[in-house]
Amino acid sequence: MPLVPEPAQTMARLRAAHRSGLNRPVARRKELLRRLRAMLVDCGPQFTEALHADLGKGPVEAHRTEIDYAVREIDYILAHLDDWLQPQPVPTPPQLGTAEAWTQLSPLGVALVVAPWNYPLHLVVVPLVGALAAGNTTVVKPSEFAPATSAALARLLSSYLPSDAVAVVEGGPARTTALLEQRFDHILYTGNGAVGRIVMAAAARHLTPVTLELGGKSSAFVDRGTDLRQAALRLVAVKFINAGQTCVAPDYVLTDWKTAPELEDALAKAVDAAYGSEAARVPEYARIVNERHYRRLVRLLASGRIVAGGDHDPQTRFIAPTVLADVAPDAPVMQEEIFGPILPVLAVEDLDEAISFINSRPAPLGLYAFSDNAGTRERLLDETTSGGITFGLPMAQFLVPELPFGGIGESGMGSYHGRHTVITFSHTRSVVAQP
Repeated sequence: MPLVPEPAQTMARLRAAHRSGLNRPVARRKELLRRLRAMLVDCGPQFTEALHADLGKGPVEAHRTEIDYAVREIDYILAHLDDWLQPQPVPTPPQLGTAEAWTQLSPLGVALVVAPWNYPLHLVVVPLVGALAAGNTTVVKPSEFAPATSAALARLLSSYLPSDAVAVVEGGPARTTALLEQRFDHILYTGNGAVGRIVMAAAARHLTPVTLELGGKSSAFVDRGTDLRQAALRLVAVKFINAGQTCVAPDYVLTDWKTAPELEDALAKAVDAAYGSEAARVPEYARIVNERHYRRLVRLLASGRIVAGGDHDPQTRFIAPTVLADVAPDAPVMQEEIFGPILPVLAVEDLDEAISFINSRPAPLGLYAFSDNAGTRERLLDETTSGGITFGLPMAQFLVPELPFGGIGESGMGSYHGRHTVITFSHTRSVVAQP
């Protein structure tokens, strides 16, 4: 078995490569992005096999949410990178005479991307794309809870990208801890808040800036008078992707007491339309990542009355798409991010109580509202806080490349996607020149 380089050795190699300026030219950055794209296209079958082994994902979902998504991100950045890197002139005050001023994006140095297990390919590649486009060298740490995808990334990234641009470090918490002892120039971590705090504390020792994508209990609100069938179909379409193991998935739904029974019925019908009576037989429906998470989710099924789903199988870690009704605000399912295929419906008196409920909890990564009332939309915009908000189309903020994706407070800090990823991994340098 070949020896695995220690994090300090890996860091020294990438630091030297950055100081040499090898990866700074824009042509070199584009070459690296094209190689990364080629890896995704050429090795699609290997990645779909790994994603199925880790999470039970079918090939359609593997391409749609992981491989093809990353390819589109690369294509978008390649198409716009030249423009983004152009110096941006700014006006100068009269006392500087004929001096000129502008800002320019400069590479930071060596970046670290620490990825989670739920989208173990996508959440490595998309941040990596931005780090390379910004001219950095990069260490990526895939999740040990998705071992097949981690191994595929370690093998294939080293085949398609040079070792003086990207390094993959595999392993568990001990390897991550050893990595965090090194001085990076930026760290992007996706995962839970507990580990996010560890990452931030480690980064503070070196004054390293961090981007934290932490998730949380994303809220949905369905207003009185909304087309419930349409709202239910759209909620089901996004909630149960990857068996609910998605940080931006709606975590619970609020509606008024009168609307709740109708909405519950509409959600049950939407689940049946999407998955039928035997979701276990649907090839694209994923499985829970491991036994510990499976047991946690099964316990949460007792938090309310099951109106759809509820079936589960420990042998395959299958949990059916499930809708819960009569859920109390202090029920176990409301005490933590669900991160699984369970959607609780909670009844409130009105919009005032819905806003109060959302604001009484940590700010969510996403807030999804279904309402045709302009006043309702305006109040939700003005009176709540969230990483992003959508009206009528949950999770759509994730699909617009020019929108910054990120949380606030407990749901994270900083943002990325598209141009914002390049900015995140760059230093906006101020320049003044006197002719």
